[in-house]
Amino acid sequence: MAVTRHRKSEPIGSVIRRAKAGQGNRPQRRDSGQPIRVAVADDSYLIRNALGEVLGQIAGVELVATAEDGDGLLEAIETRGPDVVILDIRMPPSGDEEGIRIAEQLRETHPEIGVIVLTQFSDPRYALALLEGGAEGRGYLLKERVHDREELASAVDIVAAGGTMIDPTVIEGLIAADRRRRDSPLDDLTPREHEVLAEMAQGKSNAAIAETLVLTKRAVEKHVGAIFQKLALEDDEVVSRRVTAVLLYLSEGEG
Repeated sequence: MAVTRHRKSEPIGSVIRRAKAGQGNRPQRRDSGQPIRVAVADDSYLIRNALGEVLGQIAGVELVATAEDGDGLLEAIETRGPDVVILDIRMPPSGDEEGIRIAEQLRETHPEIGVIVLTQFSDPRYALALLEGGAEGRGYLLKERVHDREELASAVDIVAAGGTMIDPTVIEGLIAADRRRRDSPLDDLTPREHEVLAEMAQGKSNAAIAETLVLTKRAVEKHVGAIFQKLALEDDEVVSRRVTAVLLYLSEGEG
């Protein structure tokens, strides 16, 4: 499963704090005398219809356009001028990550438009990709809540007012990811040990690592020993400590 790249300039914890701050907040609409104009994009006819029915029951919300792909949504944005768009992650024409791509584009071309990603994917990496350019006016909800009128109404209100709303399930995933990062034994490695482990992940021998990093073979052996000790890796008859260390390194997304 490919996930849009997200910059590492902001820690996950910061995203979590901003996302949690949006939970439970219901900002006042920008103009209470005008309905919030909403456009919907999803390649599923059933989802589009279901969203249309739910939105039609929400006071102060007007469904102004529906589209079955990203191109249709962008056209509707130009012709119908919605305040909020609700879209799926995977849609034509690009398929995977189309919704994230459009959200990124709108931040540049129409920063005043709120975006709600409505998806079946609870993977927190998608939420991070959505929020990487800023959490203002962004929402991330799971499709299982599409029939929850109050949940959807709250999300439309919040993102229309520039707030943030993230599905609680996704928040839990973000918190778990942040905890794993903070508790990772890789954090105990020195910069040089990280360099040595990165070379190990490329399948290099100690001699090859020594040549690459301009170290003696003995120095590399000491670093490797320290890595094993800090990662609490013991000799194993089935899987060597070297392989285990590399697997841990790659599983943490360090490669």
